[in-house]
Amino acid sequence: MIPQIVYVNAHIALNQTEYQRKYEGLTKCFGVVKATVESVIGQIKERTTRRNSIETFLSQLKKHGGILTDFDTMLWHSIVDHVTVSNQEELRFTFRDGTEITA
Repeated sequence: MIPQIVYVNAHIALNQTEYQRKYEGLTKCFGVVKATVESVIGQIKERTTRRNSIETFLSQLKKHGGILTDFDTMLWHSIVDHVTVSNQEELRFTFRDGTEITA
């Protein structure tokens, strides 16, 4: 719509105050839509990353087939994002899905 009103303004004599008001309204609307699209793209990327992490975890878990009896490094890395040591008695495990557990 912006190119259309610019074209009309260039070829037909228009009230410039009215043209400027329409142009500014359209550019403002474009800015809002652009921000929304960028937000949605960010959400898609975040969810895609999360999905890949879950698929990796499930793949590692399926390899074991049953109850886990031994520590598995690959499974650990597919589940745990990081561990924070607050003091000698407290550990905070942050999992790849964002869940946190304090032990």
